[in-house]
Amino acid sequence: MIIFAAMKKIEFDKACVELTAFKPANGVGEYHMMVHVTDATLTYEEQVEALLDAYSAVLQQLPGAVTVFKRYFMSDAANQLDMLLAITTEGTDCALSMVQQAPLDGSKIALWAYLMSDVHVRALSNGLFEAKHGAYRHLWTGSNNNHAATSEYQMRLLLNEYVMNLIEEGCTLADNCMRTWIFVQNIDNNYAGVVKARNEVFMTQNLTSETHFIASTGIGGRMADPKTLVQMDAYAVDGITQEQIHYLYARTHLNPTYEYGVSFERGTYIDYGDRRHVLISGTASINNKGEIMYRGDVRQQTRRLWENVEMLLAEAGCTFDEALQMIVYLRDISDYSVVKTLFDERFPDKPKVFVSAPVCRSGWLVEMECIAVKAQTDERFAAL
Repeated sequence: MIIFAAMKKIEFDKACVELTAFKPANGVGEYHMMVHVTDATLTYEEQVEALLDAYSAVLQQLPGAVTVFKRYFMSDAANQLDMLLAITTEGTDCALSMVQQAPLDGSKIALWAYLMSDVHVRALSNGLFEAKHGAYRHLWTGSNNNHAATSEYQMRLLLNEYVMNLIEEGCTLADNCMRTWIFVQNIDNNYAGVVKARNEVFMTQNLTSETHFIASTGIGGRMADPKTLVQMDAYAVDGITQEQIHYLYARTHLNPTYEYGVSFERGTYIDYGDRRHVLISGTASINNKGEIMYRGDVRQQTRRLWENVEMLLAEAGCTFDEALQMIVYLRDISDYSVVKTLFDERFPDKPKVFVSAPVCRSGWLVEMECIAVKAQTDERFAAL
């Protein structure tokens, strides 16, 4: 028996938590938590404390659950990161991502946390964080960066180091990496270097238009250090077989990304014995010729990206009903009220966060990503 929980909204004095869960009667439970500060008049330190208090209170209500990945969205990393690190004092309890993508609700910080129950967790010496259950090891990493001279060199070094980390764990980029997030400072100028480096490194790892790429979001994001032009988060699974991995295309609505010179998958789903994980990449208002749809109209762009994501989910046998979280990126903060209203009307029961983050093409005003989980029984594979 599967318990598929609708979103539970938990209100606190100065913060709120949006929580969804996928919890089988036996086996690994999964939780997605979006934590928002509701009193924007608080100082930054007070907001962090309110956010962490709310997160901790809800965590205590989830027996056996541990956090395996967190992403903090900050409004001003240069002035906020050091204090956040000092206050959280979490050490290596999970993979940690921190990026300047200002929450658009007027607060200074928000949090997305992904939790699992009935897993064994540990930090590995190479910086990866492992969550293990049965046949699988889920490997997370966050906030990887370096100070190479250009965005191209930074991306190249990030990927090469990650390849080596995976090799240390008996994995490869092509066979085991399921998802990346690439945050690019001044994306309008630096994204080309990221694309060039990724294309070239992928070629060396047998990731080509003839094989496959990796689901990814490449999006604007600032780090505290101005010399850091690129930062990467990543997720891989050890113990998986190629038969379990499928790539999503939705060719009626989207084109293969290599047709316009980039190398990522629109989405990926992974079949386990008891569920299907669906990872939807950052998706914007694009057609199957690679063209921007509805230039200058954020309402129509929002509706088109929904249609695109809906088609990707359908290819995985899912609908938006199975989505457990959403992240929405806006180029122009003045579009927030319009886009939030649209999302709230259609998805009132989904944890979501809206952040300021330019998409990789200036004509795209809005982008979204999501994660979905669908119950299934597939005796070919071990349960998660």
